[in-house]
Amino acid sequence: MEEVVVHGGMLVAKTLKREGVEVVFTLSGGHIAAIYDGCVREGIRVMDVRHEQVAVHAAEGWAKVTRRPGVALLTAGPGVTDGVTGVANAYQAGSPIIVFGGSAPIEHLDQGALQELRQIELLRPITKWARTVLQTKRLADYTAAAFREATVGRPGPVFLECPMDVLNNLIPSEEAIIPGEGYRTEARALGDPAAITQAAALLEKAKRPVIFAGTSVWWDDAAAPLRALAEKLQAPVFLNGGGRGSLPPDHPLFFSLARRTALGEADLLLLVGTKLDFRLNYGQPPLIPANAKIVWLDTLGQDIGVNRGADVGIVGDVGLIMGQITDALGNTANHASWLAHAREAENKAREAEEALMRSDATPIHPLRLCRELRDFLDRDAYVVGDGGDIVSYGARVINAWEPGHWLDAGPLGTLGAGTGFALAAKLAHPEKQVAILFGDGAFGLNGMEFETMARHNLPIVGVIGNDGQWAQIKHPQKAMLGHSTAADLAPGIRYDKMVEALGGYGELVERPEDIRPALERAFASGRPACVNVLTDPKVVYSRSTQAAV
Repeated sequence: MEEVVVHGGMLVAKTLKREGVEVVFTLSGGHIAAIYDGCVREGIRVMDVRHEQVAVHAAEGWAKVTRRPGVALLTAGPGVTDGVTGVANAYQAGSPIIVFGGSAPIEHLDQGALQELRQIELLRPITKWARTVLQTKRLADYTAAAFREATVGRPGPVFLECPMDVLNNLIPSEEAIIPGEGYRTEARALGDPAAITQAAALLEKAKRPVIFAGTSVWWDDAAAPLRALAEKLQAPVFLNGGGRGSLPPDHPLFFSLARRTALGEADLLLLVGTKLDFRLNYGQPPLIPANAKIVWLDTLGQDIGVNRGADVGIVGDVGLIMGQITDALGNTANHASWLAHAREAENKAREAEEALMRSDATPIHPLRLCRELRDFLDRDAYVVGDGGDIVSYGARVINAWEPGHWLDAGPLGTLGAGTGFALAAKLAHPEKQVAILFGDGAFGLNGMEFETMARHNLPIVGVIGNDGQWAQIKHPQKAMLGHSTAADLAPGIRYDKMVEALGGYGELVERPEDIRPALERAFASGRPACVNVLTDPKVVYSRSTQAAV
């Protein structure tokens, strides 16, 4: 019988195929060429971009829209360091990605090989798990372990360093260590029954409960249990992060603009898979009353009780836990007066913005731009927010109708993540509309990816709120100091012409009545497109009314 010989890249690719990986994201690099070869042989698409940061953002975007780990391949040295920001963003957001980093050959360790760098030391603080593979026969074993580490418990990024000679070495296939079936589990953990009973008792006593649900609801596929619990409890529901879309905006328990009223008057806050971080004033008054009870559900116990203690904390799969609580509750609650009070605040906030959303002023008000985009898009469109103030406006106006259809950078707030997220969304769901709501500053970070979109025939539409400044920085600076520094961009830059030059479609919009026709033409073009909208640089976003994103 003839001996079968394989190189290390084949062992990696075969494991990726076993995991159901359809696409990997990369910027071409020699150190990882063997993995490319393996992916081509295994029928895995190799999607090449213009910057390694985008490759990692795209891997995270793939995870965000599919609930399956995304994969990025980075060449050694600057390839890995270029990807660090993307890894950090996935770490803070809790997104499962597998990042393979090439490295200098082991045989030339510490001899000054091209692009040699101590990469593991850089990546360890911003990953769940980071390892170097020292033997070709262990590549499949370590790749399988990487998927296990990325997905167990709270998901997150892992880093696997693969020296060039380890990837290129040829070995007999029977020498490779291939994990058997069951090398990782997808079992889901129920909540502690005693804690479930305690939580149900507190919820039944509450007169003014509020539910705040976040990213763990998405990873645990828990939209249906959230809805069932909310309807049993009859409590207003607010959503942030990956939780957006878990309740459609026409549901009677969905709220977005009344959070200051609802949270400020709540006697109980049910936190589901979200943190009491800067978005919720670290759990402190005046946003959340000091005497409000806290029932906190999340995947990891380490995430519960941070910044403020929980009266009841329950660890496990948040969907299963919500199902347990729903079953433990008695009759459906009656909080009609509380809901009416919260709805009154919601409607009042919406009415205050309605005139601005329909403003005919020029330069264009950002709320008018966001409203036009909202009204144009299909309900199942994927919307990516990449910017500062313009995304804050967008989060107030553009509500996701389905889970996983609003993508933003998350708590790290990384500008430039949008193009990678959008690439992944369009690859995963080519039949859906994919739009990026850009700030002009954010567009400048990774706008070259419109060439990637054109080259790979991905008709994604970028809509830029172009006010010629870093507005989220400039306006607070002026308020505090009376002046601003390093916060201005050139006014009216023709980003649309740049996208045209890269092979896409572009339009400049200066009047509000022209927004809708421009969107129609951009999406109908069948090409990556840029609708470059000149917005009013004098409009100041009110941080006191910011929607939770």
